[in-house]
Amino acid sequence: MSSTGDSLTRTPGRDKVLLVGDIRKAFLDAERVERYPCDVRTNLLEAIDAAARGGYDAVGVVMNGLLGQLRPVLRALRKATAAPIVLLAQMYDEPVARHLVQSAPSEERAADAYRVCPMTLASFGSGLATKSVPTAAWSQGDFIPAGIEKRMRHLERLATTDDLTGLNNRRYIREFARQIIERARQSAGRVTLLLFDIDNFKHYNDDYGHATGDEILKQAAILMRRCCRPHDVVGRIGGDEFAVVFWDDPHCAASETARDRRHAEAEHPSEPVFVARRFQSEFGHAELNLLGPEGRGTLTISGALARFPRDGTTVQELFERADAALREAKRSGKNRIYLVGEPKNNIADLP
Repeated sequence: MSSTGDSLTRTPGRDKVLLVGDIRKAFLDAERVERYPCDVRTNLLEAIDAAARGGYDAVGVVMNGLLGQLRPVLRALRKATAAPIVLLAQMYDEPVARHLVQSAPSEERAADAYRVCPMTLASFGSGLATKSVPTAAWSQGDFIPAGIEKRMRHLERLATTDDLTGLNNRRYIREFARQIIERARQSAGRVTLLLFDIDNFKHYNDDYGHATGDEILKQAAILMRRCCRPHDVVGRIGGDEFAVVFWDDPHCAASETARDRRHAEAEHPSEPVFVARRFQSEFGHAELNLLGPEGRGTLTISGALARFPRDGTTVQELFERADAALREAKRSGKNRIYLVGEPKNNIADLP
């Protein structure tokens, strides 16, 4: 692959894709791009010019690194080509990608579809053929949502979603945390991890049955999503254990984020603490008829908040520090959420 944007020679009769941006930020096997019927343009003006010259059945745009240029680039590509435009989004870019795809009638959309990265080149649309396998190529009808894209999205959801609660699963949470920590490392962003589990959950399972236990887990998921901000990522990571990844609002102005970050330099950001407190209160007052008339107000949680980079610089470190603090909260009497690394670490004691 050439960084200057040199293209591959197109094989007659083969469908071809234009990839725009730094594909190393989207594909796990970017170094193998020459095996595929793709042109790569890292220079945006060259990409728009290539799209205008035609011959492409799809255009893939790597969102990572475009910053404020994304919308103008998409508008220019839309004018230059009738080929479907597919956004290649990191997990933390997904809310923006979804908005760009769904925010207008199809003829006015900035893009036609999006895929969550990282992935392999072979998985970028069904039927991508290598030069050594001259079979099915990408056709416009198959590439965009109608059939194949819809099935692929369904499989992706199955692989990353907890089937009981509908939350993200452990695999998704850890990969999202890895990506957002790497982003925060480059941009001095804020990331806070909340781990919590339901106190005495085994008691509810044993005394009331597994159906009641499942209902408690689903209620916890509903309440947690209701308490969190739209861009926060909530997941069930096993049994009665849940995780939330709090991060800077992608729609917030950079100056606003920087001001909040300076204010929170020596302490945990206020938003995760507020959300954790709110959830703890609402869950404790939840009405669960399955627990009978005396069930109201009996549910409690224990948890811990760990912040990047002060409490850990990797996903593994944050999870380990938060898990240790959660266990300490259990040993100290349960029904409390601790801040990692704080002398007065129960959030109930904060002003």
